[in-house]
Amino acid sequence: MTLRISYSLAFSPSSTNGSGSPLIPVLLYSFFQLEFCCVTVAILMGAIAERGRLMPCMLFVFFWVSLVYAPVACWPWNINGWAFKWGVADYAGGGPVEIGSGVGGLAYSWVLGRRHKRELVNFRPHNVTLVTLGTFMLWFGWIGFNAGSAFGANLRAVYAALNTCLCAATGGITWCLLDYRIQGKYTMIGLCSGTITGLVAATPSSGFIPLWASVILGIVASAICNYGTKIKHLIRIDDALDLFAEHALAGIVGLLFNGFFATNAVISLDGVNTAIQGGFLDKNYKQLYIQFAYVLACCAYVFVVTAAIAKIFCLIPGLDLRATDHAELIGIDDDQIGEFVQDFVEIRRAFDEWGPVGSTSQPEKPDYNNGMDLHAAGDRHALPDTSFHSPHPRPETSNEKV
Repeated sequence: MTLRISYSLAFSPSSTNGSGSPLIPVLLYSFFQLEFCCVTVAILMGAIAERGRLMPCMLFVFFWVSLVYAPVACWPWNINGWAFKWGVADYAGGGPVEIGSGVGGLAYSWVLGRRHKRELVNFRPHNVTLVTLGTFMLWFGWIGFNAGSAFGANLRAVYAALNTCLCAATGGITWCLLDYRIQGKYTMIGLCSGTITGLVAATPSSGFIPLWASVILGIVASAICNYGTKIKHLIRIDDALDLFAEHALAGIVGLLFNGFFATNAVISLDGVNTAIQGGFLDKNYKQLYIQFAYVLACCAYVFVVTAAIAKIFCLIPGLDLRATDHAELIGIDDDQIGEFVQDFVEIRRAFDEWGPVGSTSQPEKPDYNNGMDLHAAGDRHALPDTSFHSPHPRPETSNEKV
Protein backbone atom coordinates (compact mmCIF):
# COMPACT_ATOMS: atom_id res chain seq x y z
CA MET A 1 0.00 0.00 0.00
CA THR A 2 2.85 2.36 0.85
CA LEU A 3 4.43 1.86 -2.56
CA ARG A 4 1.14 2.32 -4.40
CA ILE A 5 0.55 5.60 -2.61
CA SER A 6 4.08 6.83 -3.24
CA TYR A 7 3.88 5.94 -6.94
CA SER A 8 0.63 7.87 -7.23
CA LEU A 9 2.23 10.85 -5.52
CA ALA A 10 5.23 10.85 -7.85
CA PHE A 11 3.96 9.58 -11.20
CA SER A 12 0.16 9.29 -11.29
CA PRO A 13 -1.10 9.73 -14.89
CA SER A 14 -4.43 11.05 -13.59
CA SER A 15 -2.95 14.00 -11.68
CA THR A 16 -1.29 17.25 -12.63
CA ASN A 17 2.18 16.07 -11.63
CA GLY A 18 2.71 14.10 -14.86
CA SER A 19 3.05 10.40 -15.61
CA GLY A 20 5.78 7.79 -16.06
CA SER A 21 7.81 6.87 -19.11
CA PRO A 22 6.01 6.67 -22.49
CA LEU A 23 8.54 4.05 -23.64
CA ILE A 24 7.13 1.15 -21.59
CA PRO A 25 3.70 0.13 -20.20
CA VAL A 26 2.56 1.92 -17.04
CA LEU A 27 2.32 -1.36 -15.10
CA LEU A 28 5.92 -2.25 -15.94
CA TYR A 29 7.12 1.25 -15.12
CA SER A 30 5.34 1.21 -11.77
CA PHE A 31 6.93 -2.16 -10.92
CA PHE A 32 10.35 -0.82 -11.86
CA GLN A 33 9.83 2.23 -9.65
CA LEU A 34 8.62 -0.05 -6.85
CA GLU A 35 11.99 -1.80 -6.88
CA PHE A 36 13.79 1.54 -6.76
CA CYS A 37 11.78 2.47 -3.68
CA CYS A 38 12.38 -0.92 -2.03
CA VAL A 39 16.15 -0.76 -2.41
CA THR A 40 16.20 2.81 -1.08
CA VAL A 41 14.31 1.79 2.05
CA ALA A 42 16.54 -1.28 2.48
CA ILE A 43 19.64 0.94 2.49
CA LEU A 44 18.01 3.47 4.81
CA MET A 45 17.21 0.77 7.36
CA GLY A 46 20.91 0.22 7.94
CA ALA A 47 20.66 3.27 10.20
CA ILE A 48 18.84 1.27 12.89
CA ALA A 49 21.70 -1.21 13.29
CA GLU A 50 22.03 -2.57 16.85
CA ARG A 51 19.78 0.00 18.50
CA GLY A 52 16.49 0.48 16.60
CA ARG A 53 13.01 -0.91 17.21
CA LEU A 54 11.33 -2.83 14.41
CA MET A 55 7.62 -1.94 14.53
CA PRO A 56 8.00 1.86 14.90
CA CYS A 57 10.55 1.69 12.10
CA MET A 58 8.02 0.02 9.78
CA LEU A 59 5.52 2.78 10.49
CA PHE A 60 8.25 5.35 9.95
CA VAL A 61 8.88 3.92 6.48
CA PHE A 62 5.28 4.66 5.43
CA PHE A 63 5.64 8.35 6.22
CA TRP A 64 9.21 8.57 4.93
CA VAL A 65 8.34 7.11 1.54
CA SER A 66 5.30 9.39 1.22
CA LEU A 67 6.92 12.62 2.42
CA VAL A 68 10.56 12.21 1.41
CA TYR A 69 11.14 9.61 -1.30
CA ALA A 70 8.10 10.37 -3.47
CA PRO A 71 8.71 14.14 -3.76
CA VAL A 72 12.44 13.70 -4.44
CA ALA A 73 11.69 11.02 -7.07
CA CYS A 74 9.20 13.38 -8.69
CA TRP A 75 11.75 16.17 -9.07
CA PRO A 76 14.09 14.60 -11.70
CA TRP A 77 11.95 11.80 -13.19
CA ASN A 78 8.53 13.40 -13.62
CA ILE A 79 7.98 15.61 -16.66
CA ASN A 80 6.49 18.26 -14.38
CA GLY A 81 9.20 18.02 -11.70
CA TRP A 82 11.21 21.19 -11.21
CA ALA A 83 14.53 19.34 -11.64
CA PHE A 84 13.33 17.69 -14.87
CA LYS A 85 12.21 21.03 -16.29
CA TRP A 86 15.47 22.67 -15.24
CA GLY A 87 17.49 20.02 -17.05
CA VAL A 88 19.04 18.11 -14.13
CA ALA A 89 20.97 15.03 -15.27
CA ASP A 90 20.11 12.18 -12.88
CA TYR A 91 20.02 8.92 -14.78
CA ALA A 92 19.01 6.23 -12.26
CA GLY A 93 18.56 7.88 -8.89
CA GLY A 94 21.50 9.81 -7.50
CA GLY A 95 19.02 12.06 -5.72
CA PRO A 96 16.05 9.84 -4.77
CA VAL A 97 17.96 6.61 -4.11
CA GLU A 98 21.50 7.49 -3.05
CA ILE A 99 21.11 10.89 -1.38
CA GLY A 100 17.70 9.79 -0.11
CA SER A 101 19.10 6.71 1.65
CA GLY A 102 22.50 8.13 2.62
CA VAL A 103 21.45 11.52 3.99
CA GLY A 104 18.19 10.06 5.31
CA GLY A 105 20.16 7.38 7.13
CA LEU A 106 22.43 10.02 8.61
CA ALA A 107 19.42 11.96 9.92
CA TYR A 108 17.84 8.78 11.32
CA SER A 109 21.10 7.84 13.06
CA TRP A 110 21.34 11.32 14.54
CA VAL A 111 17.86 11.07 16.04
CA LEU A 112 18.49 7.54 17.37
CA GLY A 113 21.70 8.53 19.09
CA ARG A 114 24.95 6.67 19.51
CA ARG A 115 25.31 3.05 20.53
CA HIS A 116 26.68 2.30 23.97
CA LYS A 117 30.44 2.07 24.26
CA ARG A 118 30.35 -1.59 25.21
CA GLU A 119 28.87 -2.44 21.79
CA LEU A 120 31.78 -0.83 19.97
CA VAL A 121 34.64 -2.87 21.43
CA ASN A 122 36.50 -4.88 18.77
CA PHE A 123 33.87 -3.92 16.22
CA ARG A 124 34.40 -5.71 12.91
CA PRO A 125 32.46 -7.46 10.10
CA HIS A 126 30.48 -10.48 11.27
CA ASN A 127 31.00 -12.69 8.21
CA VAL A 128 33.31 -11.71 5.36
CA THR A 129 31.94 -14.49 3.15
CA LEU A 130 28.41 -13.13 3.37
CA VAL A 131 29.66 -9.59 2.74
CA THR A 132 31.40 -10.80 -0.42
CA LEU A 133 28.41 -12.80 -1.60
CA GLY A 134 26.05 -9.88 -0.99
CA THR A 135 28.34 -7.43 -2.79
CA PHE A 136 28.51 -9.43 -5.99
CA MET A 137 24.79 -10.19 -5.91
CA LEU A 138 24.31 -6.43 -5.72
CA TRP A 139 26.69 -5.91 -8.63
CA PHE A 140 24.69 -8.34 -10.74
CA GLY A 141 21.42 -6.62 -9.85
CA TRP A 142 22.89 -3.14 -10.30
CA ILE A 143 23.56 -3.86 -13.96
CA GLY A 144 19.82 -4.32 -14.45
CA PHE A 145 19.15 -1.38 -12.17
CA ASN A 146 21.14 1.00 -14.38
CA ALA A 147 20.77 -0.58 -17.79
CA GLY A 148 17.03 -0.90 -17.28
CA SER A 149 16.76 2.85 -16.77
CA ALA A 150 17.21 3.25 -20.54
CA PHE A 151 13.72 1.68 -20.85
CA GLY A 152 14.62 -0.41 -23.86
CA ALA A 153 17.08 -2.83 -25.45
CA ASN A 154 19.24 -0.11 -26.98
CA LEU A 155 22.84 1.03 -27.04
CA ARG A 156 22.35 3.42 -24.16
CA ALA A 157 21.36 0.47 -21.96
CA VAL A 158 24.52 -1.38 -23.04
CA TYR A 159 26.60 1.73 -22.34
CA ALA A 160 25.05 2.06 -18.89
CA ALA A 161 25.88 -1.57 -18.09
CA LEU A 162 29.50 -1.12 -19.21
CA ASN A 163 29.87 2.12 -17.27
CA THR A 164 28.47 0.41 -14.18
CA CYS A 165 31.00 -2.41 -14.34
CA LEU A 166 33.95 -0.12 -15.06
CA CYS A 167 33.09 2.23 -12.20
CA ALA A 168 32.55 -0.62 -9.74
CA ALA A 169 35.80 -2.37 -10.69
CA THR A 170 37.98 0.73 -10.45
CA GLY A 171 36.25 1.73 -7.23
CA GLY A 172 37.01 -1.63 -5.63
CA ILE A 173 40.67 -1.54 -6.67
CA THR A 174 41.10 2.05 -5.44
CA TRP A 175 39.62 1.32 -2.01
CA CYS A 176 41.84 -1.75 -1.66
CA LEU A 177 44.95 0.27 -2.44
CA LEU A 178 43.98 3.00 0.01
CA ASP A 179 43.49 0.42 2.77
CA TYR A 180 46.80 -1.22 1.86
CA ARG A 181 48.60 1.89 3.07
CA ILE A 182 47.35 1.12 6.62
CA GLN A 183 47.56 -2.66 6.90
CA GLY A 184 49.85 -3.71 4.10
CA LYS A 185 47.20 -6.22 3.02
CA TYR A 186 44.53 -6.37 0.33
CA THR A 187 41.31 -6.92 2.26
CA MET A 188 38.11 -8.38 0.85
CA ILE A 189 36.08 -5.93 2.90
CA GLY A 190 37.99 -3.08 1.27
CA LEU A 191 37.29 -4.49 -2.18
CA CYS A 192 33.58 -4.85 -1.40
CA SER A 193 33.34 -1.35 0.07
CA GLY A 194 34.97 0.20 -2.97
CA THR A 195 32.84 -1.84 -5.34
CA ILE A 196 29.64 -0.61 -3.70
CA THR A 197 30.95 2.95 -3.86
CA GLY A 198 31.59 2.57 -7.59
CA LEU A 199 28.13 1.13 -8.19
CA VAL A 200 26.55 4.01 -6.30
CA ALA A 201 28.54 6.63 -8.21
CA ALA A 202 27.52 5.02 -11.51
CA THR A 203 23.82 5.20 -10.61
CA PRO A 204 23.24 8.83 -11.65
CA SER A 205 25.92 8.91 -14.35
CA SER A 206 26.07 5.59 -16.21
CA GLY A 207 23.67 6.72 -18.94
CA PHE A 208 25.32 10.11 -19.43
CA ILE A 209 29.12 9.87 -19.44
CA PRO A 210 31.68 8.13 -21.72
CA LEU A 211 33.40 4.90 -20.71
CA TRP A 212 36.74 6.55 -19.97
CA ALA A 213 35.02 9.00 -17.61
CA SER A 214 33.62 6.09 -15.59
CA VAL A 215 37.15 4.90 -14.87
CA ILE A 216 37.99 8.35 -13.45
CA LEU A 217 34.68 8.43 -11.57
CA GLY A 218 35.37 5.09 -9.88
CA ILE A 219 38.78 6.26 -8.68
CA VAL A 220 37.61 9.68 -7.47
CA ALA A 221 34.41 8.45 -5.80
CA SER A 222 36.17 5.59 -4.02
CA ALA A 223 38.92 7.86 -2.70
CA ILE A 224 36.46 10.49 -1.46
CA CYS A 225 34.21 7.91 0.19
CA ASN A 226 37.14 6.09 1.79
CA TYR A 227 38.20 9.25 3.59
CA GLY A 228 34.55 10.20 4.02
CA THR A 229 34.07 7.36 6.50
CA LYS A 230 35.81 9.61 9.05
CA ILE A 231 33.16 12.34 8.81
CA LYS A 232 30.85 10.55 11.25
CA HIS A 233 33.49 10.93 13.97
CA LEU A 234 33.83 14.65 13.33
CA ILE A 235 30.10 15.28 13.54
CA ARG A 236 29.58 12.68 16.31
CA ILE A 237 26.81 10.76 14.53
CA ASP A 238 26.93 6.97 14.84
CA ASP A 239 26.38 6.06 11.19
CA ALA A 240 26.91 2.34 11.81
CA LEU A 241 26.98 1.17 8.19
CA ASP A 242 28.55 4.30 6.65
CA LEU A 243 25.41 5.14 4.70
CA PHE A 244 26.44 8.76 4.29
CA ALA A 245 30.00 7.98 3.24
CA GLU A 246 29.24 5.21 0.75
CA HIS A 247 25.85 6.20 -0.62
CA ALA A 248 25.32 9.93 -0.19
CA LEU A 249 28.88 11.00 -1.01
CA ALA A 250 29.22 8.60 -3.94
CA GLY A 251 25.83 9.69 -5.32
CA ILE A 252 26.86 13.34 -5.01
CA VAL A 253 30.14 12.71 -6.84
CA GLY A 254 28.28 10.89 -9.63
CA LEU A 255 25.81 13.75 -10.03
CA LEU A 256 28.58 16.35 -10.17
CA PHE A 257 30.47 14.28 -12.75
CA ASN A 258 27.43 14.63 -15.02
CA GLY A 259 27.99 18.37 -14.98
CA PHE A 260 31.51 17.85 -16.36
CA PHE A 261 31.42 14.69 -18.47
CA ALA A 262 27.81 14.14 -19.66
CA THR A 263 27.65 14.18 -23.42
CA ASN A 264 24.89 14.05 -26.02
CA ALA A 265 26.79 11.31 -27.84
CA VAL A 266 25.94 8.92 -24.99
CA ILE A 267 22.50 10.30 -24.12
CA SER A 268 21.23 9.97 -27.70
CA LEU A 269 22.20 6.30 -27.98
CA ASP A 270 18.64 5.34 -26.97
CA GLY A 271 17.33 6.96 -30.16
CA VAL A 272 14.84 9.04 -28.16
CA ASN A 273 16.66 11.73 -26.17
CA THR A 274 18.54 13.14 -29.13
CA ALA A 275 18.08 16.83 -28.27
CA ILE A 276 19.32 16.72 -24.66
CA GLN A 277 22.60 18.55 -24.10
CA GLY A 278 25.40 17.17 -22.01
CA GLY A 279 27.63 19.07 -19.65
CA PHE A 280 31.04 20.71 -19.84
CA LEU A 281 32.18 18.42 -22.66
CA ASP A 282 29.30 19.71 -24.81
CA LYS A 283 30.08 23.31 -23.80
CA ASN A 284 26.89 23.40 -21.75
CA TYR A 285 28.57 25.12 -18.83
CA LYS A 286 25.39 25.92 -16.91
CA GLN A 287 24.97 22.19 -16.24
CA LEU A 288 27.63 22.52 -13.54
CA TYR A 289 25.61 24.82 -11.30
CA ILE A 290 22.38 23.00 -12.13
CA GLN A 291 23.83 19.76 -10.78
CA PHE A 292 25.28 21.49 -7.73
CA ALA A 293 21.98 23.19 -6.86
CA TYR A 294 20.12 19.89 -7.27
CA VAL A 295 22.53 18.17 -4.86
CA LEU A 296 22.04 20.91 -2.26
CA ALA A 297 18.25 20.79 -2.58
CA CYS A 298 18.14 16.99 -2.20
CA CYS A 299 20.49 16.93 0.80
CA ALA A 300 18.69 19.73 2.65
CA TYR A 301 15.18 18.43 2.03
CA VAL A 302 15.97 14.80 2.86
CA PHE A 303 17.86 15.56 6.07
CA VAL A 304 15.39 18.08 7.49
CA VAL A 305 12.21 16.14 6.71
CA THR A 306 13.66 12.76 7.75
CA ALA A 307 14.89 14.17 11.06
CA ALA A 308 11.53 15.87 11.66
CA ILE A 309 9.56 12.67 11.07
CA ALA A 310 11.90 10.66 13.31
CA LYS A 311 11.73 13.28 16.09
CA ILE A 312 7.94 13.27 16.00
CA PHE A 313 7.89 9.49 16.26
CA CYS A 314 10.14 9.59 19.32
CA LEU A 315 7.70 11.97 21.04
CA ILE A 316 4.72 9.63 20.57
CA PRO A 317 4.24 7.09 23.41
CA GLY A 318 4.93 3.56 22.18
CA LEU A 319 6.58 4.71 18.94
CA ASP A 320 10.04 5.59 20.20
CA LEU A 321 12.48 4.50 17.49
CA ARG A 322 15.30 3.70 19.95
CA ALA A 323 15.43 0.34 21.69
CA THR A 324 15.99 0.07 25.44
CA ASP A 325 19.41 -0.35 27.03
CA HIS A 326 18.54 -3.95 27.89
CA ALA A 327 17.54 -4.67 24.29
CA GLU A 328 20.82 -3.27 23.05
CA LEU A 329 22.71 -5.36 25.60
CA ILE A 330 21.13 -8.70 24.68
CA GLY A 331 21.01 -7.88 20.98
CA ILE A 332 18.29 -6.53 18.71
CA ASP A 333 17.79 -9.92 17.06
CA ASP A 334 16.94 -11.47 20.42
CA ASP A 335 14.85 -8.54 21.65
CA GLN A 336 12.89 -7.65 18.51
CA ILE A 337 12.77 -10.93 16.57
CA GLY A 338 13.56 -13.70 19.05
CA GLU A 339 16.00 -15.43 16.72
CA PHE A 340 19.74 -15.46 16.18
CA VAL A 341 21.82 -15.34 13.04
CA GLN A 342 24.01 -18.09 14.49
CA ASP A 343 23.95 -20.17 17.67
CA PHE A 344 27.39 -18.82 18.52
CA VAL A 345 25.57 -16.07 20.38
CA GLU A 346 24.38 -18.51 23.04
CA ILE A 347 27.73 -20.30 23.13
CA ARG A 348 29.53 -17.02 23.77
CA ARG A 349 27.14 -16.16 26.59
CA ALA A 350 27.73 -19.56 28.20
CA PHE A 351 31.48 -19.07 27.85
CA ASP A 352 31.37 -15.62 29.47
CA GLU A 353 29.42 -17.01 32.41
CA TRP A 354 31.68 -20.02 32.89
CA GLY A 355 33.51 -20.47 36.20
CA PRO A 356 35.79 -23.14 37.69
CA VAL A 357 34.15 -26.27 39.11
CA GLY A 358 33.28 -25.85 42.78
CA SER A 359 33.71 -22.10 42.64
CA THR A 360 31.05 -20.15 44.48
CA SER A 361 31.78 -16.90 42.72
CA GLN A 362 32.13 -15.94 39.11
CA PRO A 363 35.59 -14.95 37.90
CA GLU A 364 36.23 -11.30 37.26
CA LYS A 365 35.54 -10.52 33.64
CA PRO A 366 38.44 -9.08 31.66
CA ASP A 367 38.59 -5.42 30.76
CA TYR A 368 38.33 -5.57 26.99
CA ASN A 369 38.87 -1.80 26.82
CA ASN A 370 42.29 -1.93 28.52
CA GLY A 371 41.22 1.14 30.47
CA MET A 372 40.55 3.15 27.32
CA ASP A 373 37.46 5.31 26.87
CA LEU A 374 36.17 4.27 23.45
CA HIS A 375 33.68 6.61 21.78
CA ALA A 376 33.29 5.24 18.27
CA ALA A 377 33.55 1.98 16.43
CA GLY A 378 36.85 1.03 14.93
CA ASP A 379 37.10 0.89 11.18
CA ARG A 380 36.04 -2.12 9.16
CA HIS A 381 39.24 -4.04 9.85
CA ALA A 382 39.07 -3.92 13.68
CA LEU A 383 41.76 -1.24 13.86
CA PRO A 384 41.22 1.62 16.32
CA ASP A 385 39.83 4.69 14.62
CA THR A 386 41.06 8.22 15.15
CA SER A 387 38.48 10.77 16.17
CA PHE A 388 38.87 14.53 16.08
CA HIS A 389 37.33 14.68 19.55
CA SER A 390 38.93 11.67 21.22
CA PRO A 391 41.90 9.84 19.66
CA HIS A 392 41.94 6.11 20.20
CA PRO A 393 45.43 4.77 20.83
CA ARG A 394 46.16 1.16 19.98
CA PRO A 395 45.91 -0.98 23.16
CA GLU A 396 49.18 -2.41 24.40
CA THR A 397 49.56 -6.16 23.98
CA SER A 398 50.31 -8.35 26.98
CA ASN A 399 52.86 -11.18 27.06
CA GLU A 400 51.18 -12.91 29.98
CA LYS A 401 49.99 -16.45 29.36
CA VAL A 402 46.39 -17.32 30.21
